[in-house]
Amino acid sequence: MAYPLQLGLQDATSPIMEELTNFHDHTLMIVFLISSLVLYIITLMLTQKLTHTSTMDAQEVETIWTILPAVILILIALPSLRILYMMDEINNPALTVKTMGHQWYWSYEYTDYEDLCFDSYMIPTNDLKPGELRLLEVDNRVVLPMELPIRMLISSEDVLHSWAVPSLGLKTDAIPGRLNQATISSNRPGLYYGQCSEICGSNHSFMPIVLEMVPLKHFENWSSSMIQ
Repeated sequence: MAYPLQLGLQDATSPIMEELTNFHDHTLMIVFLISSLVLYIITLMLTQKLTHTSTMDAQEVETIWTILPAVILILIALPSLRILYMMDEINNPALTVKTMGHQWYWSYEYTDYEDLCFDSYMIPTNDLKPGELRLLEVDNRVVLPMELPIRMLISSEDVLHSWAVPSLGLKTDAIPGRLNQATISSNRPGLYYGQCSEICGSNHSFMPIVLEMVPLKHFENWSSSMIQ
């Protein structure tokens, strides 16, 4: 999760988030180089005498500043499209979980199991235990197996919500009457926090998301205990 005074993105936990982080750094470097070049030219124009006025009408210069931006856009667009297709690709998911947004809590249903469903509410500040995070802890965590492709089906029963977990690179709208899907795959176990990222009402900031990624053996034990 994020920490105070953090400037960058959260540590990547999924392959998708790793790709998004690399793309962010790639694009940021291009923006930095362009900004440096423009600042350098502006500095020269303000400090030096303009001696080569003929170059302003040169065909070569116009060709360069037409083709160069197009090449830069291609260098940004190609990896962006690649990541978009990777995020939409879902091949043989090992598990499917249905998420429904409510005002103001989430409900989860493990569609591969019978009677495995629960609601997830934020724990009030007065009920927090030592070490638990204010406005982020829930009474029922979503337990999922790590290193397996998981399909998350996301919808809403009342208004627009948004199911987002930054460290996994997930942010999918929960729209009434529409079923969106996202892919979850974690490289390591741990707790991953998120929140509703859509302004859905007065308690918008009080419907957190907590994913607990565990090894497959622990997940099977947990699912057995929940069904019983």
